Amino acid sequence: MSYRFLFSAILPVSMLMACQDKQINSASINSDTIPVRIITVQEEVLKEKVEASGQFTTEDETLLAFKIGGIIQQVLVREGDYVQQGQLLATLNPAEIQAQVDQAETALEKAQRDFKRAENLYLDSVATLEQYQNSKTALSIARQQLQIAAFNRQYAAIRASSKGVVLKKLAQEGQVVGPGTPIFQVNGSGKSPWVLKVFVSESDWSRIKTGDEATIISNTSGDTNIDGTIQSCSAAVDPVTGTLWVNIKPLGPLPDKIAAGIFGKAVITPTAAVKGWRIPYDALLEGEGSKGFVFTTRDMKTAEKVAVEIGSIENEYITVTGGLENDKYVIIAGNAYLNNNTPIRIKP
Repeated sequence: MSYRFLFSAILPVSMLMACQDKQINSASINSDTIPVRIITVQEEVLKEKVEASGQFTTEDETLLAFKIGGIIQQVLVREGDYVQQGQLLATLNPAEIQAQVDQAETALEKAQRDFKRAENLYLDSVATLEQYQNSKTALSIARQQLQIAAFNRQYAAIRASSKGVVLKKLAQEGQVVGPGTPIFQVNGSGKSPWVLKVFVSESDWSRIKTGDEATIISNTSGDTNIDGTIQSCSAAVDPVTGTLWVNIKPLGPLPDKIAAGIFGKAVITPTAAVKGWRIPYDALLEGEGSKGFVFTTRDMKTAEKVAVEIGSIENEYITVTGGLENDKYVIIAGNAYLNNNTPIRIKP
């Protein structure tokens, strides 16, 4: 009887200890499970606006350069100077190009003597027809070389192609420059309509088309918005800045006082929409530039860290243009305590 009593007394104690162990294990599991809140996201068509900045200029803005290379001897204008069409702006040291002209003239004189001699010998049946034709060809080549040298001497100076203003002087006297190196940036000083030239990224440039709507914000207008439209887009990377640009034509009146180079901002609305997702601002972690991370869940039990492409950031939400193709639920609360594959518990 004593053994039965001892066994019956031990059994409830062991069962109690087992229940306590289960409660402890359960509490331990619950303590490692992070409570989170989620939202359901769905891909949609986004009309992402493009914010850009740039400078006011005119349609006839151009870069002036020497046709040939050399040492700059004179720079006759300064930035901000008004120039007339045909006005001399800069010259190269003429020593080298004049020597080339003299050399071409001497070569032409020799070719003329050689041709005259070959012609007389051919008429006397001393020279062959081939020798006569070769001397005639050499004479023609010598004449063309002289024409080239004389043409290059003519363009060893820069003259204003039209009436305008010197916006930038890109070289100094004594500087060695190559053929086609920009020396001046000149515009028509209001003769041609004003445009706002803004610089954009490659992804934004690919979405912007001629005729897209834009809003111009100029500091000189007291931050007044001016309606505009995309007039043209660059077909290649700008050789000076190394970026892509678009020209925005104002549709409304510009401020009375405006000058080339004045800073301006623009908000462009491309007609080419992109697909993406909208998520609350709090869902994004470790955002840097166009990259970021969010936590998602697929089984409602564990969190997964997903890299995403950020489109734009609004007041209350962020647009994501890539990375959520295989996800439906994004964690928006409790994500600060998560790591990849962290157990989670969904809160209402």
